[in-house]
Amino acid sequence: MSASTLALVGAVLAPVILGGTLLFVRSDVRAAADRLEHPEKPAEAVAVADHTEAAYCTPQFKEVLQRVVNACGLVGQQERRGCAPVDVKSFASIDDADFNALFAPLEQRGAILMFDDNSDKLDDAAKKLVQDAWDDRRGARYFFVVARASKSGTAQGNKALSHRRANSVHDLLADVSKDPELDKMMGLLWLGSEYAQLPKDYCTTWKTSRTDKQCNTEAINRSAFASWVDCRL
Repeated sequence: MSASTLALVGAVLAPVILGGTLLFVRSDVRAAADRLEHPEKPAEAVAVADHTEAAYCTPQFKEVLQRVVNACGLVGQQERRGCAPVDVKSFASIDDADFNALFAPLEQRGAILMFDDNSDKLDDAAKKLVQDAWDDRRGARYFFVVARASKSGTAQGNKALSHRRANSVHDLLADVSKDPELDKMMGLLWLGSEYAQLPKDYCTTWKTSRTDKQCNTEAINRSAFASWVDCRL
């Protein structure tokens, strides 16, 4: 291509190239201005699975929970694996009704295992219910078993009976779970008939192991309730 031809092509293309460059610069300037006026929202962080606390984890509930954890052998190297009525009265520092009110919200999470009079044997329905409750962990750290006895009999005999009922639940889960950390997760409280008797309405508000039998105040207190507790300490 001759020099004169090259010069002619250059003369024709130069305005086009210059115009394109100006358009690009103007477009880039407009885009920058738009970004300043309408900054982009930062990308949302990827959700990380976390075990959130339940609504019932009030400061008062967590205070009592912390005392249970400290007093009933769930931390450290204590040999003790539970709490008797006198212990509960001392560390809870609340009356019977307030103690039951603290645990009432667990009705959707826990289960009441019912026993025959003067018996600590779990029947098949109770075994299934406590295993179902145990399997429904959802990331919780502590599993509570609170055993009672009805008012019939002596206070000392009822304390021993409720202790055996709590141990029946512990021993069943130790056998089926084979979890070496079980005693660090399970809090056992045996209240006998001296402290925090359950009212009759627990027959209908909680899941019970004997839906086919008549339930009254005596029956609901021949029991142990079992539940994971969805609170962080």
